[in-house]
Amino acid sequence: MKFTSEIINKLPKAELHCHLDGSLRVKTIIELAEMQGVDLPSKNEIDLLKILSIGPSQKSLEDYIEKFDITLSVLQTPESLERAAFELAMDCHKDGVRYLEVRYSPILHTKNGMQLFETVDSVKKGLAQAFDECGILTGIIICGIRHIPPDHSLELANLSIQYKNKGVIGFDLAGAEENFPAKKHKEAFYLILNNNINTTIHAGEAFGPQSIHQAIHICGAHRIGHGTRVYEDKDLLNYINNHRIPLEICLTSNIHTKTVSSISKHPFKYYINEKVRVTLNTDNRLISNTSLSNEYEIAINNFNLNENEIRTIIINGFKSAFLPHNKRRELIRKVADELESEFNFSKHLII
Repeated sequence: MKFTSEIINKLPKAELHCHLDGSLRVKTIIELAEMQGVDLPSKNEIDLLKILSIGPSQKSLEDYIEKFDITLSVLQTPESLERAAFELAMDCHKDGVRYLEVRYSPILHTKNGMQLFETVDSVKKGLAQAFDECGILTGIIICGIRHIPPDHSLELANLSIQYKNKGVIGFDLAGAEENFPAKKHKEAFYLILNNNINTTIHAGEAFGPQSIHQAIHICGAHRIGHGTRVYEDKDLLNYINNHRIPLEICLTSNIHTKTVSSISKHPFKYYINEKVRVTLNTDNRLISNTSLSNEYEIAINNFNLNENEIRTIIINGFKSAFLPHNKRRELIRKVADELESEFNFSKHLII
């Protein structure tokens, strides 16, 4: 089968690593700024997209993160968060996404007095509205921030517990990786794990395997956000593989944050060949000016993926979802059946 852009868009997909504040519509940013009296560097959609999108001048993850100052400036009200969540889910639905995990850090939305619980309720409302309109399944991952004092991570961990089984499906640690080790936030993860909540941690993006090691062995991560540099430690890679710890790979973002110098240098195909459980994700649809279909197209065209490898990556996304086991199994079977009946994928045993 030839995987055209149209076919790739229609393929059923799971998006596990998508930041709400990095995935707004440009038009929405301009409209929210006007409603809230927020100054923007430009009110022109084309110009603002150029400002927000990553260019060749960006040199690091820290440069990448600076873009969020603009998006966060218009996400300080319940109404703006609800709208952003709704629009993101609808955009993902048009992108062939059947299951979406939205992540954000409530602490970054309290600048104008919004309460932490209000941020969660607002995102929940937006996602529920999208489900009513298009049927997309969603869940919320709350993020602690590496470069913000660990006390705040503990506060956000308690918030996650409050909303366990009420919309929140996991806890994450994001932000600047180098010089901000995950182990400083271990109390928050101890609380999370002892309340039986799923965890994923950004690691191996701007720092090496030591960061991934901390995420897994000190903080108990069930998935790794990015994990791009784990190939530098073969023993750790074997551990991740043997324990089927999924990697949330974001190809375009990894180039933009200088995790890899080019797509040809990305270890994605090596991980596939090693049978690591890799998934494909966008990270930030706006900041990286991408979509999940685009990430699949990049992978297919640059790594010469065959039908079985594409199928495996798709199924990996649903296998790695922070869903109850029986619901996850049901979704995997439904997607596998669709791949075979609608797209003529060969039938394979799911293991």
